Amino acid sequence: MREFCGFLPENRFFLAPMAGVTDEAFRGICTGFGAAVTYTEMVSAKALTYDDRKTAGLLLGDGERRPAAVQLFGHEPDVMAEAARRVLSQCHPTFIDINMGCPVPKIVHNGDGSALMADPALAAAIVTAIKKAVPVPVTAKFRAGLTEDNRNCVEFAKALESAGADALCIHGRTRTQLYSGKSDRAMVAAVKSAVSVPVIASGDAWSAGDCMEILSETGADFIMIARGAEGNPMIFADCIALDAGNPLPKHTPEELFAVMREHVRLACEKKGEKRAMPELRKHMLWYLNRLAGAKPFKTKMAMISTQEEFLSLCAQLEEENLPLKE
Repeated sequence: MREFCGFLPENRFFLAPMAGVTDEAFRGICTGFGAAVTYTEMVSAKALTYDDRKTAGLLLGDGERRPAAVQLFGHEPDVMAEAARRVLSQCHPTFIDINMGCPVPKIVHNGDGSALMADPALAAAIVTAIKKAVPVPVTAKFRAGLTEDNRNCVEFAKALESAGADALCIHGRTRTQLYSGKSDRAMVAAVKSAVSVPVIASGDAWSAGDCMEILSETGADFIMIARGAEGNPMIFADCIALDAGNPLPKHTPEELFAVMREHVRLACEKKGEKRAMPELRKHMLWYLNRLAGAKPFKTKMAMISTQEEFLSLCAQLEEENLPLKE
C-alpha cells in the first residue's frame, strides 16, 4: 500500500465527491463499509469567503471520521487560498482537494471545474496559492481533457505536480462527454506514468470487479468510486474482499433495509427530518434499484416526507420478501 498525503490509507478504495450525494450521512455509511477516504460535496470557494451559511454546512462535521477531504471549486487563486484557510480553521480536513474536473455547464461557464484544463498555468497557480496558505496536503481532480481532440491530461498533471500537488485524481472522460460514453483507462495510465505523486483513478467504477480491473490496467495507486456507490455502499466491502483475494461478501435484502434505515437516521440527525427526507428520496430509490420487483413501491418512495412514512414503506417492502437482483 502506497502512502497518500502523509498517511497510509486502510485500503485503495475512496468515496468520490459528488454534489448532492456525498453529504455527512452518506459518507458515514460508506466509511462503515470500508471506504478509506471520503470527500465532501464540492464547495464554492467564493461562497465560503462570503460567509454563506449553507455553503459552510457542506464542510466536514464535528467528530466526523478522518481521513476526509474538503473539495473546493473556483478559479481565482487568492479566493481559493482564503477559502482553504477558512476550511482549515472550521473543520480541519486531512487534506484539501481542488475540483478541476466538473463538466456541468453552469460550473464550466463560470471558469470553474474542468474549464481550468484550458489554462494549466492558472490551475498550477491555484495549487501554489493554496499550498502557501495552508499546512495540509493539496490534491486535484481533473479529466482526460476538454474535448476528444484536446486530451491534455498528461501536460496538465505535470503542471500540477510541479506546482506542489501532493496527489492527483484523473477521470478518464473528457469534459464534452459529461457522464456518457466510456472512461478512457489509457488516459489514467498515461498520467500515472508521467508523474511521481500518487494517482487516483476515476470513472466507470461500477462494481468491485471493475475497480480491480481499473487498478490493474492503469497502474493507479488508488481508485475513487462515485456512481457505483449510489444505492450500493457495500461496494467498498466487496472491493476490500477482492483485493485481499477473498470471495465477495454475501449481501441480503435484510442488510439493504438495515442500511436504508441507518442512512435515514443519520441524515435526519444531521439535518433534521424536514430537510433530510426530501433529499433522501433519490438515495432510497437507488437502494430500491437493487431489489427485484420493487418497481411498484418506487412512486411511494419518491414522495416520502417523514421518517414514519419511510419506516412504514420499508415494513411493507420487507413483507414482500423481494430478492436482490443478480
